[in-house]
Order: sequence, then structure tokens, then C-alpha cells
Amino acid sequence: MTHGIKIATIGGGSSYTPELIEGFIKRYDELPVSEIWLVDIEAGKEKLEIVGALAKRMIAKADLPINVILTLDRRAALKDADFVTTQFRVGQLDARAKDERIPLNYQTIGQETNGPGGLFKGLRTIPVILAICEEMLELCPEAWLVNFTNPAGMVTEAVLRYSKLKKVVGLCNGPIGIEKGIADVLEVAQERLYVEFTGLNHMVFAKGIYLDGQDVTEQVMNLMTTDAGKTVSLKNIEELGWQPEFLKKLGMVPIGYLRYYYQTSLMLAEQQLAAKTEGTRAEVVKRVEHELFELYKDEQLDTKPPQLEQRGGAYYSEAACNLICSIYTDKRDIQTVNTRNNGAIADIDPDSAVEVNCVITKQGPIPLVTGPLPVPIKGLVQQIKSFERTAAEAAVTGDYQTALLAMTINPLVPSDSDAKAMLDDLLQAHGEYLPQFNQ
Repeated sequence: MTHGIKIATIGGGSSYTPELIEGFIKRYDELPVSEIWLVDIEAGKEKLEIVGALAKRMIAKADLPINVILTLDRRAALKDADFVTTQFRVGQLDARAKDERIPLNYQTIGQETNGPGGLFKGLRTIPVILAICEEMLELCPEAWLVNFTNPAGMVTEAVLRYSKLKKVVGLCNGPIGIEKGIADVLEVAQERLYVEFTGLNHMVFAKGIYLDGQDVTEQVMNLMTTDAGKTVSLKNIEELGWQPEFLKKLGMVPIGYLRYYYQTSLMLAEQQLAAKTEGTRAEVVKRVEHELFELYKDEQLDTKPPQLEQRGGAYYSEAACNLICSIYTDKRDIQTVNTRNNGAIADIDPDSAVEVNCVITKQGPIPLVTGPLPVPIKGLVQQIKSFERTAAEAAVTGDYQTALLAMTINPLVPSDSDAKAMLDDLLQAHGEYLPQFNQ
């Protein structure tokens, strides 16, 4: 890295890219990036050119010697890269809309990282991410893969089990969002907090909350369960409130995605209503993205527009760029990432991916031991890990029965017969993106 840092961003035409560019600009003194390669596929060429032009304007305004290269050649982007970030969506938002609508026909939650939709996003994504890993081993074997592509936990699990690439970290902006929400509940600066996280991607819990070194977990739970209770929520998850008695006894702050499991009937009803009125989340995001790219086209725009936060990408640059910066500088600070468990959670296989606090070093994340899962969440977290492992196997093998098993054991799927019907419908809907099942 003596001649500056090369970043390759796969899915560079994403609406998230200005977040990433902003993060690199802010950290240039610590993280001297010299090249950012934004790579996409032919279908994403127009968006790549639009967002790439904005990225160049942002860097020009910052007056930094960072070269932005736009390409459809993934191998050229990967060649000699120091860090590879992934933020792509196989089948784009149209595929996500199918993941969301088809399960609704079976009175089942439709969501991009949970339930049947999460399974199919994994089936489409994992073969691509493994192909990227193979190319990295050839073209940039010392590079770190920083994966933001959902389902991030399942994707990280697949890389850990089915690739020889060792330098991989899965990333989500959820824990940062939770920590910021807790700071708001306490009305304190976020820097004064330490939050101990345990669980899996999109199934993580703030297990312990410390303010200036003092345990304030109970205080936070009290503030969240009073009549005028304050909430910790995510922009892309419907806020339906929690039963205060349940939340107080749970004694942990759950990520918003846990609503799909603890409030299934309410979330399903909300999705069904939305599908009939404003559309599924994918259809809403599609409209938001259209508006964003219209903004991005403005040749006078040279900053990240505030509307991007509506996309659900808030804190993306903070998470991704903090991680890359800490690896590069060997900062040894603590961040919450998806990495190999290595005993951090006693109830999860050591080789599985978990989402926990880690010390971030030049050698990668070192997970901090958080001990056994609390009894109230142990069964659910282990069940989802079983689902992720089975789904990853199905993605790699293209075996129908393994995919059916993964679908059936997911707690959001009501029965094996519903699982088979949804599996068949979704396989047909996504056939062009699932070649491993078409053999």
C-alpha cells in the first residue's frame, strides 16, 4: 500500500455509493485512498455512470487526489486492490419485489433478508460472492473483502465455509443505528456509550449498555417501556411498538428486524396493507431510488443528498469506512461486525458467522467473548443459524431438497407444504438468476 490504497466497489452503481465516497473523503488523512474503482454489470451501466459522475464531483470539491474509475470489467477492478467492498443486488429491485410479494400469497412475511425472501436472496447472491472470492485469490490475494450485500450474515457464513478467502468481514449499519438510538433515548453523546452486542446479522441484541463505564441497561429498558416510552428503530422497519412487559423482561434492545419474529401477525398485516396501497418495500425503494438518481444527475450537485437516508443506507459509510480505516491503521478499536465466531458466543459453532463486538486490527477482527446466549433468545438465534447454514449449502449445491429443508426450518414459514409451494413459485420466478438449480 506504499503508493496509496486501491478500493474496488462491486455494485458501484448503487444509490449507496455517495455514502461510501463521503466516508473516504472524511477519512483521507488517515486512509489515503488513491483509486476507487466502481464496477457494475451491463444492466447497471446507466446508474454507474450517473453515480460515478457524482462521486467525481464530490472528490473534486474536496480537492483530493483520488482517482475514480468506472468499469464493467470486474477483474480489472479487482487487480491489486487493497480492499474490496460489495454492495450488489442480483436481479436488482425487481427480484426483491418478487421475494416480498410471492410469500404474501401464502400469508407469510415477504422480506429481503428474513423468511423465504431472505432464503432466495441468499441463493442468488452466494454463488456470485464465491466467484468474487475466487477472483480475489487470483488477482488481489492480500485484499480484505468487506461485504455489505444482504443477507450479510448468510453471505459471510458461505464465504467462511465454502471459500479459501480468509480476509472477509460482513458488515451491517444496524448496530450503529441501535447505538445511536440508545444515545438518543439517554440524551447523551454516542461517544460516551459502550454497547455489547450478541447474535447474528439482522438478529442482534444490545445485551449490555454502559454509559461512562456504568451499566445502564436497566435504565434504558425503563425509558423504553414507560407510557411515553422512547424507541430505538430503523428507518426501513415499520415501527409498531413493543409490549412493554415483554421488552422489560427481555432486558435487551432487539434490532428492528426482530419484529418479524416477535410481532409476526402485526407485521404481516402491515405488509399486506402496504402491498395493496403504496407497494412492497422494494417498490417504495424503487421510487425513492428514481428520485435519488434524478438528483444525482444534477451537475451542480457535489455532496451526498440528505434524501439518501430515506433509502435505509444511513451510517453505511460510517460502518464501512470505519472498518477499513481501522484495519489499515491497526487502530484496535471496537466495532460490531460479522466474523468467524471463534468461541465468542458459546452456543454457536466456532466456525460460523456471528455479529459481535470485535477489536479491529491489521490482522482483522478479533471477536470479544460475550458468553452463552441468554435463554430467552437462544432457541431463535440457533434456529436462524441452522437456517443460514442449510441455505448456504443449498446455494452452493443447487440441491432442491436442501433448499426445501432450509425453507421449512425457517420460523417464519408456517408448514412444509407451504414451504414447497413457495419454493417452487420462487424458483420459477427467479430461474434466470439460479443456474445451479436449473441443471
